[in-house]
Amino acid sequence: MISPKKSSSTLLKMKRMSQKVFDYNLFRRPANSPVFSTLSFVAIFFLLYSSDTLVSIANLPMHAVDLKSHKTVDHLREPTLITTTNIQEQITIDEGPDEVYDPLIPPDNVTKEERLVWFRRKLPELEILRSNNFTQQFHSRVLQFLNNGCSIQFYMIWFSPAKSFGKREFFAMDSLFKANPEGCLMILSKSMDSGRGYRILKPLLDGGFKILAVTPDLPFLVKNTRGEVWLEEIKSGKKDPGYIPLSQNLANLIRLTVLYKYGGVYLDTDFITLKDFSGLRNAIGAQSVDLRSKNWTRLNNAAMIFDINHPILLDYISEFAATFNGNKWGHNGPYLVSRVTEKVGSTPGYNLTIVPPEAFYPVNWNQIRRLFRKPQKESESRWVESMLNELNQEETYALHLWNKRSRELAIEEGSVLARLISEHCVICQDIYSTSL
Repeated sequence: MISPKKSSSTLLKMKRMSQKVFDYNLFRRPANSPVFSTLSFVAIFFLLYSSDTLVSIANLPMHAVDLKSHKTVDHLREPTLITTTNIQEQITIDEGPDEVYDPLIPPDNVTKEERLVWFRRKLPELEILRSNNFTQQFHSRVLQFLNNGCSIQFYMIWFSPAKSFGKREFFAMDSLFKANPEGCLMILSKSMDSGRGYRILKPLLDGGFKILAVTPDLPFLVKNTRGEVWLEEIKSGKKDPGYIPLSQNLANLIRLTVLYKYGGVYLDTDFITLKDFSGLRNAIGAQSVDLRSKNWTRLNNAAMIFDINHPILLDYISEFAATFNGNKWGHNGPYLVSRVTEKVGSTPGYNLTIVPPEAFYPVNWNQIRRLFRKPQKESESRWVESMLNELNQEETYALHLWNKRSRELAIEEGSVLARLISEHCVICQDIYSTSL
């Protein structure tokens, strides 16, 4: 998971970044801290996925921290390259019916008992909870893809219909490959693992980038973890899924299990990537810090980088299973990684690094609107230039767009986002629209 060569200037930048990270005293946290429509048809596509070399993810370098002494430990080393011949794989892609609704969204304004009755009726429709002949190909498809010469392995999750995979999500992929051109991206998604999904990804595939949409096998991913017990309880219809769409919490669980089984970088689909990720290892981002103590007050699971089989991922999965609550937003996501890291993050051997908010969350959710606006005054133009300089400096790897707050915002010409996208894209589709 590292670019084969690293310039000395880049290494110096990473050291400065690491030194800044460790000033936060990060582990002394304060106490407060579908589908079914009337029309359907089938088309067969044969996709070719090929590449050349695979880098062992375990060899991803990073300046880690000794969690007892809070001193920097240099783990930089040369990657181990495993050369492979080009692989040609034929994958049958089902166009599938038009996607109409999400069976994972519960009805509004019902009691727990009424929701459980609804959920038990819906269980036969929830294919994501079960393995079938197609999903059982998941592991072999992943392994074959990982032998395609990935300098870094990225994952995204998409549980919505493919037709709603829009410009924002495309730019997330586009900017990722601009900064990490030799990386590989897997999109864990049944809807994108389709003819419609293939057409969406085709501009990047035609550009020679390594990208695969693959239908996940949840029972396989949770096997031999506490997540397996949780899944059986859900499938039994006895556990309340909560009023929060189950897909949201399945995404929280799947990102942890995929990282545990394969290692790599997980990113939400509402990021713009600005820099190469090869300098990060076993890292998670702080969303906020206490201004006086400089201790982190909340972590976020929208961006995570972990070695294969990292033990804290098992801790996260166990916490998910033991404390699952489908009625509290963030409880099984950002708040979960925060409370577990507070308890076990300083365990010897974990070598966990918490990067500061500048790394992934440089702009808070309540300030994100300003980045979409065209400057109207000279003072606003100066602010745009200042913000661009700040975001393009070495501390920021990716910019989180806080999708729930900004999805309907138009990107105006000359805005911070318009400038960032034009500078950090490969395909560079039209960015000016009513929404991104």
